[in-house]
Amino acid sequence: MSKQVVVLFSGQGAQKVGMGKDLVDAYPAAKALYEQADAALGRGLSEVVFEGPDEELTRTGNCQPALYLHGLACLEVLKEKVADLEIVAAAGLSLGEFTAHAAAGTFSFEDGLKVVEQRGAFMEEACNSTEGAMAAMIGGDEATVSALAEESDVDVANFNAPGQIVVSGSVEGVDKAVAGAKPAGIRMAKKLKVAGAYHSRLMQSAQDKLAPVLADTEITMPDVPVYSNFKATAVADLAEIRETLEKQVTGSVRWTESIQGLIADGHTTFIELGPGKVLAGLMGRIDKSVTMISVEDVASLDAAVEALKA
Repeated sequence: MSKQVVVLFSGQGAQKVGMGKDLVDAYPAAKALYEQADAALGRGLSEVVFEGPDEELTRTGNCQPALYLHGLACLEVLKEKVADLEIVAAAGLSLGEFTAHAAAGTFSFEDGLKVVEQRGAFMEEACNSTEGAMAAMIGGDEATVSALAEESDVDVANFNAPGQIVVSGSVEGVDKAVAGAKPAGIRMAKKLKVAGAYHSRLMQSAQDKLAPVLADTEITMPDVPVYSNFKATAVADLAEIRETLEKQVTGSVRWTESIQGLIADGHTTFIELGPGKVLAGLMGRIDKSVTMISVEDVASLDAAVEALKA
């Protein structure tokens, strides 16, 4: 198998209490990263990750830095185990795009962690000050779901995979979209258990607050192409990095297009770094021809190392 890989990072919703604990127990490099994170944030994030409770980890202000940390810890130990691993591109679902940029060297681990913590806090504030909801539209094509979203005065939050699209906005608007789904020919519509309307206009206050934080963060061009959720292409310059990371707070996550673009560029081996194999599931709906490896704990790390050595 090729040692040239694209690394993919999980988004909010994949988190689970205890993620990364066995990596920290087994690998000093992972332990050092968690200790560095606690010191940088001035609080015990690792305690929340390892011990919960679940509702505390699920809070936007906690789960975003927790997933960022877990993804980079998985990458750190993978690189330690596979010395000739060559990362050729990176991408991440929503929050995971920040992790992808850290992995590609756009900003330092600590700078990225602090940005992500603030992003989570801003989004949590936006959730608390608005009444928003989200719903998954299963079995509808992009044009149909987009038209339904427009009719319902909500936004399309995620183009996750063919037949799996998420709408987001006011509770009234999302309820209208759910009610109109079957008449529009969409197989199933299901409201999601979320704190608010992510990737919609109701997150505008969070986007406005994040903009100056990004402007003040030291960034450089990434070492490898990083695909943007907002544009579904690799970012071209520093201004575009800041712009795309800002605008994805209210903009659509164009994951299907991003993955299709990476495959069109000739990439065939992808490694998901994060809990739950969510991205592997989406990849199975986007393109089954590529190799997809998931790493979230010691057992899956060992399996990944064997697969890469084969």
